[in-house]
Amino acid sequence: MEQPNGTALTDQAPADPAVTDDALATQPVGYWSGLAHTAVTRHLRDAMARIDVTQPQYWVLNRVRGGPAAPTREEVVDQLTPLADGPQDISRAVDQLLHRGWLGEKGDRLALTADGEAARVRLRELATGIRAEVHRGVSDAEYVAALKVLRTMVANIEGARPV
Repeated sequence: MEQPNGTALTDQAPADPAVTDDALATQPVGYWSGLAHTAVTRHLRDAMARIDVTQPQYWVLNRVRGGPAAPTREEVVDQLTPLADGPQDISRAVDQLLHRGWLGEKGDRLALTADGEAARVRLRELATGIRAEVHRGVSDAEYVAALKVLRTMVANIEGARPV
């Protein structure tokens, strides 16, 4: 059997974390991408937990600071909920940050306080350090190539969905 690009189709083997490099082409991408997602997310969340912060809180701090205009609570919740583990995670993070004094409200708009901006900067440094740890031994070119492959795979299946 051939793929649409004319190359031979590689048969898929069961997921095997001990597979040798010469057999990697037979491995299921869902297993390996899921394993990477779980490991990286757990590592980041564990590091944040040690300083009493959650990943959704970090997302909220970045979103409140990073937009062209101060967002409303609803805008933040709508934009970040697709990333979260559950539908209440972002709303809960906003409440926690308001309680902590890292966010303030100006009318219906959210804004970082000075403490919130200082926390965001510390968290950015933490995330940058973790990124360096995760990327150790992986060149930028290899990283870009891996993401391009994943992006193409997503486009292959997203484009194939019936309307």
